[in-house]
Amino acid sequence: MAELHSLQKDLPQKDKVQQLITQHIDLWTGAVKDKSSAGRGGSSKRELYGIKKLRELILELAVRGKLVAQDPNDEPASVLLERIAAEKAELVKQGKIKKPKKLPEISEEEKPFELPEGWELCRIGELFNSIMSGGTPSKRNNDYWDGDIPWASVKDLGSSLYLSQTQDHITELGLENGSKEALKGDLLICTRMGLGKIAIVEHRMAFNQDLKAVSLTSFLLPLYFVRFYSTLKIIGTGTTVAGITQEQLLNYTMALPPKAEQQRIVAKVDELMALCDLLEQQTESSLDAHQTLVQTLLDTLLQSADAEELEQNWQRLSAHFDLLFTTEQSIDQLKQTILQLAVMGKLVPQDPNDEPASELLKRIAAEKEELVKQKKIKKQKPLPPISDDEKPFQLPKGWEWCRADDICYGITSGSTPPKTEFSDGEGVPYLKVYNIRNQKIDFEYQPQFVNESYHMTKLARSILKPGDVVMNIVGPPLGKIAIIPSTYDEWNCNQAIVFFRAIDSRLRFYIYQYLVAGLFLNSIELIGTAGQDNISVTKSRSIVIPMPPLSEQNHIVAKVDQLMALCDQLKAKLADSKTTQLNLTDALVAQAV
Repeated sequence: MAELHSLQKDLPQKDKVQQLITQHIDLWTGAVKDKSSAGRGGSSKRELYGIKKLRELILELAVRGKLVAQDPNDEPASVLLERIAAEKAELVKQGKIKKPKKLPEISEEEKPFELPEGWELCRIGELFNSIMSGGTPSKRNNDYWDGDIPWASVKDLGSSLYLSQTQDHITELGLENGSKEALKGDLLICTRMGLGKIAIVEHRMAFNQDLKAVSLTSFLLPLYFVRFYSTLKIIGTGTTVAGITQEQLLNYTMALPPKAEQQRIVAKVDELMALCDLLEQQTESSLDAHQTLVQTLLDTLLQSADAEELEQNWQRLSAHFDLLFTTEQSIDQLKQTILQLAVMGKLVPQDPNDEPASELLKRIAAEKEELVKQKKIKKQKPLPPISDDEKPFQLPKGWEWCRADDICYGITSGSTPPKTEFSDGEGVPYLKVYNIRNQKIDFEYQPQFVNESYHMTKLARSILKPGDVVMNIVGPPLGKIAIIPSTYDEWNCNQAIVFFRAIDSRLRFYIYQYLVAGLFLNSIELIGTAGQDNISVTKSRSIVIPMPPLSEQNHIVAKVDQLMALCDQLKAKLADSKTTQLNLTDALVAQAV
């Protein structure tokens, strides 16, 4: 952050507000919100909350006259409003614009704060020379589309102060038959769907009915108005899509500074936004470097050849624990590494006196065969032997590779009943993928129930029991795993969920931990497109599992539970710290305004 602190010193310290912005850089950059998606394949996002609030603070101070000093020699805004009114009257006289309706007087309740010297409160409609709505040419007429004229819609606004490129284009014929044209320097303002979005038009373009094209008075800097408009709290109305009327737009109030002060404010805002850009870049780079460092050090644990080397690598890692695990993502990385170490046989020591897993698998195979003979389960189509390519690592002594189908009853997925078979709060609980949250069943989130008679007849093949392990096979994200709780005696699920019921119920916790570790996803063949990868039921049956002796499984499960609890404690402390940072950020903003 040396470059930032150097830049900080170069900024003029004119008043306490300036100092508040520049002297709390560590707080602005440290207030980060983590947004993580549970399961493999989900994107992990973060919000640089402190810098976001800093940007909002800069703009709020700017439009309140607290960002730059007032100059008593500036022509006051009262004179500016007289010039604006005269300009509009002349344009009406020349027939270039229509005479606008008189706007209502501003009431005392509408005055947001005490105005600085030389400023005036006005309605933004007073600053518009003209305003018009756009339109959409008929999509059925190909002669209207794919021409040379950019055609703006809500999706084109929001990423930049200026608008030059649009996703869609129309022809001159399309412009004549269903749209309107904005000229260079006009503003495009969203009045439907993307409320708050605004941009300055860089060249001639058409626009749709969700936008208004505004021609500003020449006595107001467009950049200043755009910065001001982004501070408005716009609340739309509508049953399906929120919007505001043209009358509402015209009647918003604005504190108008002298034109010379507008220029100073725009320059200062640009300067401080550039600082925010730099803060963002360096914060993102620092967070990415931290994440890479954590993953690199955790990978050394996975690559440990034996228990002695693992202990050495762990000691090296633990010496810097407080510096490494400072984000939710880094703690999640640690949890995933613990799980992977566990199922690779590196987390707890092996006991040569344990009965080998081969004997356990023989007993399970015999029990499964007996169940088939008794017609309690169906005989499944045999799966191919496990190839060397399917074995991602070398097993410890006493372990064996097996397929999920070798140790579970018939693995299958659910199905979706007709809507008429669902009920509110009565019947059999029916799971969807969204009920698997943070690798647990969260049935308080949008619960659904299916009628018991339909559950027993049409959904009999997908009846879930407490202790079953479930996994989503439609992504993203893949790898959402949970154990069915004993809240209800029976459950059911849809076709996006597959379930594993261990023949020996003592295996269920180890199966759960192995699936959560996610190693199987690196070798399993996925179906579907890149946007929605799926795992077939057959591939779910084929999942290769490293099976430890039963005694060691118990040690692994207990050790993982212990370490996960410690990670959760660490995450809880981190969350408290983050909450404090976010609250302090909000308090600083409130103090400044």
